[in-house]
Amino acid sequence: MRVRPRRELRAARRPRAHRCWGHLIAAPLWPLHGANLGTLLRSCDAVGACLAVPPFRWVDEALARGNTLRRPTCVHRVGSPLRWLAAERASGSHVLGVELADEAIRLADLEPARRRTIAVLGHEATGIPPEALDLLDAAVEIPMVGTGLSLNVAVAGSLVLYRLAGLM
Repeated sequence: MRVRPRRELRAARRPRAHRCWGHLIAAPLWPLHGANLGTLLRSCDAVGACLAVPPFRWVDEALARGNTLRRPTCVHRVGSPLRWLAAERASGSHVLGVELADEAIRLADLEPARRRTIAVLGHEATGIPPEALDLLDAAVEIPMVGTGLSLNVAVAGSLVLYRLAGLM
């Protein structure tokens, strides 16, 4: 097995941060832990996605602390999460919730995004609020065999982003 040196890895990657492509957006609109936002931001960079965040004061600090890339990243700040989701859906975006729901698509069966797609992530303890569920076009669930009820927002969001980007 040959391990690729950093020089070779850098040559294969984008030379600078991507600008907003507007194709894939991770939306942790009801976050519980700030540490997860920085981790999710790294995953967004890795797949060419943007991050949409709510207007909480602590979010900017959490993103700055967690952004170990030290380069500009694509972050959209939304006012009211519900109004923003409604506007995105009305404009033709595919709004996909990461949620345990009766008709949810299994992660392994999720097709790569073919149009602007918003991956909505809920609160780690309570999920996506009931008033936001009607704004979803579909839900995706991540099957688990362990004793936990869910993964943290950064892990769940990263798995879904990679799948939507067609990278796994």
